[in-house]
Amino acid sequence: MTYAVDKLVLVPDDIDLARSPLAGQLGAETYVLGAFNPGLTRLANGNLLMMVRIAEALRQPVFDAHVHAIRWEDVEGGRYVLDAWPLEHADTADPRKFMLPGGGWKIMALTSLSWLLPVELTPDGLEVVAIHYDKAIAPSSSLQCYGIEDPRISKVGDRWLMTTCSVSPERHSTTLYTSDNGLDWTFADIVLDHQNKDMLIFEGLIDGQFWAQTRPLGDLYFAYPPGSEWRAGPSINLAHSPDALFWKPCAKPGIRAHAATLATARMGGGSPPLLTQGIEGGGWLTLWHGVEPKEVVGIYRTYWSILDAHDPSVVLRTQHKPLLEANPDLTRPIEHQMYIRDVVFTTGIADAGDFYVVASGEADLACRITHIPKAVFAA
Repeated sequence: MTYAVDKLVLVPDDIDLARSPLAGQLGAETYVLGAFNPGLTRLANGNLLMMVRIAEALRQPVFDAHVHAIRWEDVEGGRYVLDAWPLEHADTADPRKFMLPGGGWKIMALTSLSWLLPVELTPDGLEVVAIHYDKAIAPSSSLQCYGIEDPRISKVGDRWLMTTCSVSPERHSTTLYTSDNGLDWTFADIVLDHQNKDMLIFEGLIDGQFWAQTRPLGDLYFAYPPGSEWRAGPSINLAHSPDALFWKPCAKPGIRAHAATLATARMGGGSPPLLTQGIEGGGWLTLWHGVEPKEVVGIYRTYWSILDAHDPSVVLRTQHKPLLEANPDLTRPIEHQMYIRDVVFTTGIADAGDFYVVASGEADLACRITHIPKAVFAA
């Protein structure tokens, strides 16, 4: 599906690494591997705020017969260092990471470290107003020593809540930040202590409780019975909480991969669910990603579902047809920086009257803004 308003609003060359939290600390050249997967919210002044994941990578990760990873070291004041791994022990086929043998587990290290950059946009999301380097969010403890990834922002009442993925050898956890204005953020705590890259807090309470979509990952899934309409694998689960810190999984399942299509064989959350306004048969609108198996990465597309306003385990409407697909026309001007293809990863949404402003990461490289008419989701 194509839309009248669909553009890249932030690309790697827009980022000034002289103002990066890592600047001047590594003794090695870095570059922006990606400025992507932005959380999105509307500020009190009417402007939109993207919280952008900046993946800052080593220009030459391989030297002196070793492959190197960036790590934040938990010493007084904190500092960034390079770790070296013997090249003969590493699989470096993917420019974003390398795999290491050990103990029978999948063990990975990254050639980049991610930090979060607030970027203020005009109310329609189409132009950059300011890049707030002074408010960047960088690692601050050992549980984030390999970076902070994939922010998702929800406004619940008069508070802004932002979930992030904090990456370290200690754990691959979901961490929560809070804000009184959507621009200045404070670390709250770990909220999920297992690998769960897609925690999305609903933009509103249900019976006085916070609700969230989650997507726990593992290496083992049990089969559905033969002939089931569902496909075994990762799914979008639900949890609720009295305070947004302590979460109880919901006993009912959420959104599951459908056996009728391979396009969503792997799936996970996209934008935080919000109550629809001005859409007949409304409920919680949730945008999520489905991944069709292809080569190493797969094809990422964005899909949508509307959930019951009182019981979000009930899916009222959905479609197998994708809402968004990767758009090569948008990335043609930055073709020289492309390292993966067929990926759009939607991470934010804001109401704009007759349409939604939808924010996505395009090709793990840039930030894409699309205006999607509300009529698309009508019953």
